Amino acid sequence: QVQVVESGGGLVQPGGSLTLSCAASGSIFRVRTVNWYRQAPGKQRDLVASITHDGTTHYADSVKGRFTISRDNAKNMYYLQMETLKPGDTAVYYCNAPAGNYFLAPWGPGTQVTVSS
Repeated sequence: QVQVVESGGGLVQPGGSLTLSCAASGSIFRVRTVNWYRQAPGKQRDLVASITHDGTTHYADSVKGRFTISRDNAKNMYYLQMETLKPGDTAVYYCNAPAGNYFLAPWGPGTQVTVSS
C-alpha cells in the first residue's frame, strides 16, 4: 500500500524559514502530480502547492513568492521550502497525490508548523 510520511515542521518566528519533506512509498508517486496541503485548527484542508511529474508548479495565492515546491523522483521525495513565514501559515502540513476525487495514499501524520514569536 502506498504511504506518505511528512517531516520537517517545527516552531519558527515570523519571517523565518522551514523546509518540509515528504517520503512516499510506491513508485506511482514518481509519475503523478504531488501536492502539499495544510489544515489549520477548525478549518478545512487547503491546497498549498502542486508539482506535476515533469516539474510544473502551481501555488495558492497566499504562499506565492514565499513557498517553493520541488521533487526528487529518484528518491521518491517531495519538498516544500517555506520562507518569510507568517502566523497565518500555522497549520499541519500534508502531502499526497490526487487521483480524481480520491488520493493515492491514506493521509499521513502530517507535520506541524507553528509560526509565532
